[in-house]
Amino acid sequence: MKEFITFSHSSHLHIGFHLIFAAMIAFVKGQFVQKTPAVVFVDVNGVGYEVQISLNTYSSIQGLEKGMLHTYLHIREDAQVLYGFFDLKEKELFIQLIAVNGIGAATARVMLSSMKPDEISRAIVQGNVKLLESIKGIGRKTAERVVLELRDKLSKHVNELNIASLVNNTLEHDALNALLALGIGRQAAEQAVKKVLAASPASDKIEDIIKQALKII
Repeated sequence: MKEFITFSHSSHLHIGFHLIFAAMIAFVKGQFVQKTPAVVFVDVNGVGYEVQISLNTYSSIQGLEKGMLHTYLHIREDAQVLYGFFDLKEKELFIQLIAVNGIGAATARVMLSSMKPDEISRAIVQGNVKLLESIKGIGRKTAERVVLELRDKLSKHVNELNIASLVNNTLEHDALNALLALGIGRQAAEQAVKKVLAASPASDKIEDIIKQALKII
């Protein structure tokens, strides 16, 4: 704490306390009041937390009324965004991804919504730049940088995450809202979802619909 209060500039002090606050929120545990493929509202003893999530986390909590999410508070100049993860290993991968230059928190969430964590880890360990490039927002240089910086760190930690199936009567609506929350434009999102559903009308997994839509946007 001393290293923060000895800063001479007030903005440094402000940033220091933000970093402390960010480190303090390790998890939230409570009722899942409202869930979407991109956001969940968690009631923690009467306090509601808006938590941004990936499709992998949504798959794990979509059938639960309450539970715990491992969290990461992302501090920006204009906002403080709380990201949540059902599995601690997914949170660890998220933190490793955003440490790579060129990958922000929003892009890392898109990555974790486009592929399973173990698929991302395997692609990195195997140096599969082409597969990483297929993710929206990831160019070749960024994909190569991810492999270069994370290959050794992930080589011993390639994990399996199972995604549960989901049956939902409002698949198109939920898929569209999830894409919008991920930063996709409405027109592009609508067209992508319609193309996916037209190609696979029997699909009943919202995760698959969103992943396929992300590939063609």
